[in-house]
Amino acid sequence: MALWRTKGYATTTIADICTAAGVSKALFYFYFPRKEDVLFEVGVMSTRSAHRAIHKLLQGPYEIEAVIAAALTTFERSMARNPKELVIETILEGYRHEHRILAEGASSGVDADMFSELFARATVDGKLPDLNDEEITHLAYLAQTMVSEGARHWAAGAFGTRSFAEVVTSDISTLIDGYRHRKP
Repeated sequence: MALWRTKGYATTTIADICTAAGVSKALFYFYFPRKEDVLFEVGVMSTRSAHRAIHKLLQGPYEIEAVIAAALTTFERSMARNPKELVIETILEGYRHEHRILAEGASSGVDADMFSELFARATVDGKLPDLNDEEITHLAYLAQTMVSEGARHWAAGAFGTRSFAEVVTSDISTLIDGYRHRKP
C-alpha cells in the first residue's frame, strides 16, 4: 500500500512489491497470481473492517441506519488513506473479480459481504419485513453494490462536500424503505 501511495499503482511492479516486503517473487506468486489480486484483497480487508463495525454494534440496541452509517464511516476512513486513483482501481478490480467468478460459475471463496448479518438480524428483530434468506442475500448485494458505486463516485469527486458515508447511507436507507413498504 505504501508503494502504491507513493509510486502509483500502475507503475509499481511485482518486483517492487517483493523488494519492499522482503519476499521472493516465488512466495508472492504462491499467494497472489497477479498484482491485481493484492489490490482485490485490500478491498476485501476494508469491507471486513466495516463488517466488524456492524457486528460490534449489533451486540446492543441498534437502529439499522445508524449501524450502516457507522460501518460506512469506517469504510470511508479506510478509503481516505489512499489516493483516489487507487480507490477507483480497487473498485474496478472488484468488478473484474466478480465477473471472473460468474464466468467460471464458481464461488469466490471470499467473504466480502458487509450487510447480510445486519439485515438478517433486523428481520428477526422486526426492523425489516419478514425476509427469507434469498431476499436478505439480494438486499445485501444491492447495498454492497451501492457501496462500490458510491466509492467510485466519491473517489471521482462526484459528492462535492458531502461525505461518502452520508450519501451512501442515505441511498441504502432509501433502498431499505422500499423493502419496508413493498407489497407482498
